[in-house]
Amino acid sequence: MLEKALYGSKRYWTWIIFLLAVIGVGCLTYLKQLNEGLGITGLSRDVSWGLYIGQFTFLVGVAASAVMLVIPYYLHDFKKFGKIVILGEFLAVSAVIMCILFIMADMGQPMRVANILLHPTPGSIVFWDVVVLNGYLLLNLIIGWTTLGADRKGVKPPDWVKPLIYLSVPWAVSIHTVTAFLYAGIPGRHFWLTAVMAARFLASAFAGGPALLIILALLVRKFSKFDPGTEAIQAIGKIVTYAMFANVFLLGLEFFTAFYSNIPGHMHPFKYLYVGLEGHTKLVPLMWTSSILAVVSLVLLVFPSVRKKEGILAFACISLFTSLWIDKGFGLIIGGFIPNMFEGVTEYWPTLPESMITLGVWAIGFLVLTVLYKVVIAVREDDTAVEH
Repeated sequence: MLEKALYGSKRYWTWIIFLLAVIGVGCLTYLKQLNEGLGITGLSRDVSWGLYIGQFTFLVGVAASAVMLVIPYYLHDFKKFGKIVILGEFLAVSAVIMCILFIMADMGQPMRVANILLHPTPGSIVFWDVVVLNGYLLLNLIIGWTTLGADRKGVKPPDWVKPLIYLSVPWAVSIHTVTAFLYAGIPGRHFWLTAVMAARFLASAFAGGPALLIILALLVRKFSKFDPGTEAIQAIGKIVTYAMFANVFLLGLEFFTAFYSNIPGHMHPFKYLYVGLEGHTKLVPLMWTSSILAVVSLVLLVFPSVRKKEGILAFACISLFTSLWIDKGFGLIIGGFIPNMFEGVTEYWPTLPESMITLGVWAIGFLVLTVLYKVVIAVREDDTAVEH
């Protein structure tokens, strides 16, 4: 079926060429990093995780969000998700690929990845993160491709796919839970040392991932003859709304615990992010932008009559997605390192090479997503395709 991605309009090929150009720049910049080391990034001894790991953390949530379609459709026979569930599964595939690439970029030398495979350490959370990520990638590829192939032939998917679908549900939860444990298991970082870290991760995942899927579904409808379904999009809009409320509530719990307890180690990261610490305010405008966008998106999403207007829904989803990207893909990571163990503040900001490599990885993800969606659209537009 991949041959269907070789045919498309001028607009389609312009988009592909643009992505390839961004990938090319990103690859050339990565070669520079490979040659000179991570010194070309904004990372330091005090802030050892930055933009790369932030994107990895955020995208794990995007990948895990596919479960919010799989559960209603496959477990509860919610037929309205019949057309859109495949888009969610392939979004998960591209997101996991980006996660793996960001980990490799952060390691500096990609050969170090082999150490995880050659010298497995089951006592390490990183080891389990690699296991669940690769397993989830394989599950979504097999499930998505097999069900799409069945659609193309106008038959039901084979019975052996069902156990894999059921397995993908707890597996989706596990990939983000294990990622949260990477942070919550570090006793020296008070900002991350919280029992609700995994719950926060899942809530933000179930809001941000489906929000991106809504945006993609609306774009697919606009630029092709394939309609994922208005009812399905509106149903996902409800999921996004409830999940975002849960995310904001859990963040509120963090604020209460930090400031009511009056423990400096818990308060300082929040102060740095939202009001500045010892005159250091680099991230304050960014975090307030995230907060404002979160409020705006919730106000627009909470009223069904407003949410039903797809233009407003799209704007709300873009605002929500951007808000979570700032909070989880940047602020959460940097905030955990400030202040350092000696109560000093070392600020971090991505360098140009770091940003170009990051854009290159995102471009790879969107290229994979574009090719997969092109195949889906071609199959769905085929008159012989039958919804199961």
